Amino acid sequence: MRLGIFGGSFDPVHNGHLALARACQRQVALDEVWFMPTAVQPLKARGPHASDSDRVEMLRLATLDEPAWRVCTLEIERGGRSYTIDTMRQLREELPEAMLFFLIGADALRDVAQWKDPREIFRLATPLVVHRPGEAQPSLETLGALCTSSTQPLVVNMPLVDISSTEIRRRVGAGDSIESFTPEAVAQYIAARELYRTQ
Repeated sequence: MRLGIFGGSFDPVHNGHLALARACQRQVALDEVWFMPTAVQPLKARGPHASDSDRVEMLRLATLDEPAWRVCTLEIERGGRSYTIDTMRQLREELPEAMLFFLIGADALRDVAQWKDPREIFRLATPLVVHRPGEAQPSLETLGALCTSSTQPLVVNMPLVDISSTEIRRRVGAGDSIESFTPEAVAQYIAARELYRTQ
């Protein structure tokens, strides 16, 4: 199985996340994409705004119509700071025959060297570096040096989707519409649960 792992806060999940996953799935022929919500990201000063259960449920709603997508709560169940290396080691142990791919936005490349055991991460999984229109072509030199000969990074091009979770939270807090920013079921869930009303 060619398995793509997409980690993030997903606070909330939005159409940009889904477009990124879809681009990776199609261009690299992934059999499945697993959305992996973090408990606490080590490089972020504070944790997510929404609860773990709310973020998982929004992901579940967003991925319902995609049979090759699933929500994996491994990092939330582990708790504490979410380190990619711990996740990759566990997945490799549980799925020894799978080819693992790790989805990463080009903007995150500058932080890769600060991750815990980056060489081991990219020994276990091939990075899929997502390039968005209007951005400079990502430089893969530093990342490539952390990879093995069989896990060299691949660039995936995705359509322009100018959406961020920060902007969605801002709009909800201001009472503005988030139609077209997230799947309708997610927008309805945010409204019903009164999420992100205050920051």
